[in-house]
Amino acid sequence: MGTRHRGTEEEVRALDAYIKLMRAANALTARVHRHLAEERLTISQFGALEALYHLGPLCQKDLGRKILKTDGNITLVVDNLEKRGLVERRRDAKDRRYVMVHLSDEGRELIRRTFPRHVAGVVEALSVLDPSEQQELARLCRIVGKRAAE
Repeated sequence: MGTRHRGTEEEVRALDAYIKLMRAANALTARVHRHLAEERLTISQFGALEALYHLGPLCQKDLGRKILKTDGNITLVVDNLEKRGLVERRRDAKDRRYVMVHLSDEGRELIRRTFPRHVAGVVEALSVLDPSEQQELARLCRIVGKRAAE
């Protein structure tokens, strides 16, 4: 169901597209991340582990930017991962204000084990679209995302 708003054609069309985009994103996120509960991970924690796994150690601020979290929120995410022994914070020897976040061996093993399930879930969920539709969806989302970030 789209919007019930009775505005201009432009407003109704934009609201309808927005509602459908948000519902699809929420449904896809819930479906793809179901397996995280088994590992006692939040979506943000998984995102942090995945970023560190693929990009290597990052300063906490850059890690937050990568997974679209505020400074305060990424601090909590990293705190909780650190309590579980999945990441380690290391201060720069030259500038102690600079804190790098590293995967621990346990964190590396966890993300190495869970990431293939994540990929399989994404592939399966998006299989409702053919390859060219997936590329078009990615292209359109990039346009919308870039404009929204401006």
